[in-house]
Amino acid sequence: MYGLKQDWALAPKKRHFVLEDYEGAVPRWCPGCGDLAVLTAVQRLARDEQLIPEKTAVISGIGCSSRFPHYMKTYGFHGLHGRCLPVACGVRSRRPDLHVFAITGDGDCTAIGAGHWIHAIRYNMKMTVLLFDNNIYGLTKMQTSPTTPKDHFSNTHPRGALLSPLRPLGVTVGITNASFVAQTIDWNPAHVYATIKRAFHHEGLSFVRILQRCPHYMSTNWDPLQQNPERLSLLKHPKGIVIDEPVARVFKNHVDHDPTDLGAAHYMADTLDTVPIGLLYLNENAERYDLNAAAGLGMSAEDKLEALNRELDRFET
Repeated sequence: MYGLKQDWALAPKKRHFVLEDYEGAVPRWCPGCGDLAVLTAVQRLARDEQLIPEKTAVISGIGCSSRFPHYMKTYGFHGLHGRCLPVACGVRSRRPDLHVFAITGDGDCTAIGAGHWIHAIRYNMKMTVLLFDNNIYGLTKMQTSPTTPKDHFSNTHPRGALLSPLRPLGVTVGITNASFVAQTIDWNPAHVYATIKRAFHHEGLSFVRILQRCPHYMSTNWDPLQQNPERLSLLKHPKGIVIDEPVARVFKNHVDHDPTDLGAAHYMADTLDTVPIGLLYLNENAERYDLNAAAGLGMSAEDKLEALNRELDRFET
């Protein structure tokens, strides 16, 4: 009633979120698409970390993987082709209170978005970047991407891709101020979840490349890795991706790898003998551009107008 002390009524109710609170539209990916496993992992992470949906932003570019924001019941931004990362950096700059996930594909990131990829890694703003790499353009119907294996045929190279594929891990590790570079495989959900969780808690930009199956255009692409686990090397270190022992036993090769060793990270990123799974590189002392970009967020409208007029006054003649 009016006039009575009602402070107790103003206290917000404690909220508890379940998996369904993060489930958006029904995914339209093909049955068997690796994107589904990653979506489930991110939704589980959001539930386990109790991320507030309206404080979580999922940003994407263009491609099959970039439909991701539609399937998360959070804020989302489905951007332009190759422009996922600059949009995510813009969100992080002015909304440091949000949890930012950037979703991109091998075409979206490493082709038209390559310039943004390099600079976003260098800026090292706090966000989780997931690169879905299926080695092909899926949404636009089977064109060669920068990571397509040499000699693999596509609609743009019907006689086979002419060049050896770009290696996203090697490129990322080589960018100045890189701070977190990891790799996982979509057909091991436990490792996918553990990797994304580790990336989410990193204080900087975490870059996770996910070897992702495309059942329609690259149905046999990852068969050698799935059928012969000896082709994979599980990277182990206390600062790396921590997984349960039953999950670790799936991998035949275990490699002790210190992710803070840049030289070792370069070696693991560029080796062709086996495929490394885990955390390749970690630099917890890398500079963060978003800590500077957030300057002035607390200014009132009057303060902003005064500052603007002060700058304009400098140009008076």
